Amino acid sequence: MKIVYDKIHSMRGNLITVTASDISLGELASITLADGRKVLASVIRIDGHLATLQVFQNTRGISTNDKVTFLKRQMQINFSPSLLGRRFNGSFLPIDGGPEIIGEPTNIQGTSFNPVKRVVPREMVRTNIPMIDMFNCLVKSQKIPIFSIAGEPYNPLLMRIANQTDADVVIIGGMGLTFKDYQAFIDNAEEFGSLNKTIMFIHQATDPAVECLLVPDLSLATAEKFAIEGKDVLVLLTDMTSFADAIKEISITMDQIPSNRGYPGSLYSDLASRYEKAVLIQGSGSITIVAVTTMPGNDVTHPIPDNTGYITEGQLYLHQGRIDPFGSLSRLKQLVIGKVTREDHAELSNAMIRLYAESKKARERESMGFILSIWDKKLLDYSHHFEKTMMDLDVNYTLEEALDLGWKSLMLHFAHDEVGIKEAILNTYWPR
Repeated sequence: MKIVYDKIHSMRGNLITVTASDISLGELASITLADGRKVLASVIRIDGHLATLQVFQNTRGISTNDKVTFLKRQMQINFSPSLLGRRFNGSFLPIDGGPEIIGEPTNIQGTSFNPVKRVVPREMVRTNIPMIDMFNCLVKSQKIPIFSIAGEPYNPLLMRIANQTDADVVIIGGMGLTFKDYQAFIDNAEEFGSLNKTIMFIHQATDPAVECLLVPDLSLATAEKFAIEGKDVLVLLTDMTSFADAIKEISITMDQIPSNRGYPGSLYSDLASRYEKAVLIQGSGSITIVAVTTMPGNDVTHPIPDNTGYITEGQLYLHQGRIDPFGSLSRLKQLVIGKVTREDHAELSNAMIRLYAESKKARERESMGFILSIWDKKLLDYSHHFEKTMMDLDVNYTLEEALDLGWKSLMLHFAHDEVGIKEAILNTYWPR
């Protein structure tokens, strides 16, 4: 039986406090205003008989005499195949003008998938982006962030991945987006014909902070239902820094004792509980997570990227409009390179990165006015060619095309005995 409480003790920001019993964390409540409107809220703290609720809008218009009814359930999605092609806000309300979804009610805040049912990933997720496919392979069920800073083209990069992935379902979780960014995702999906397999959960910068917190949960709960049905799902989250800042905002309002740089001590578990939803399910589908993390001040030691690095399986470092090969790492790439890809993949990619690293030293010598050797000049020519053909985010090659282009790049700038590749591989793949 639902009990109605008619006394709100206090209101602070988007938080209200009521006396209640027999409730649980995450439980939804409905606040009935004097004019008959109803507003949703969620329980975020229980202290004895006092419950603190986060309201899903500004508390303006709510009075201490308004009635609060606890709904005995958590935030839910109505799961249905008709979710495909739709857009929702952080309260799971349609924002595309379409009807509400009728389907199977599913709680969004569940535990991670049963480890016994997980299997070791062995399949590559193709993106046709050479700096990912060739040098830092994305593996099915991987969880990997894109470390970047504000102003970098991380959302266009996510759009490229969404357009060219072979995943069955793409879920975009936007947090703190401007309307321009939100519209760009819509326009991109319509232009490239991926809208019919895309679901968007969007929190705009002007929406309540609690909806920002719910976007990853909505995205991942939906992904899990599709994965259980045998679908390969790619979840793209942007920006997890907005998610962490929303946690920080609410914790400050609740007078919680802050940890590093004002973020709560729960930040690690708050991030990990979302990232750990990445899974390859035995005999069924998968969830792969690519999430943007903008680093305040380009500081990788900031609590958000620092905690993220411990949780995830590498990172893609987007710097100056390019995926930087020196800051990027995929810890799972060894599971697919040379095993499900061509035998020359590892040797070629390692040689190309090693030579590019050497070219950086040649550039330093050039900038300091030293006389350059013939080898230095070779390295400089190669580095410009490498940046243009491999690092430019506009290039679009399949993995096999990128490997062939890599061999041609080495042949153009070096002799075959200068690249440091095993003779057996050279004899097979060096261009004739």
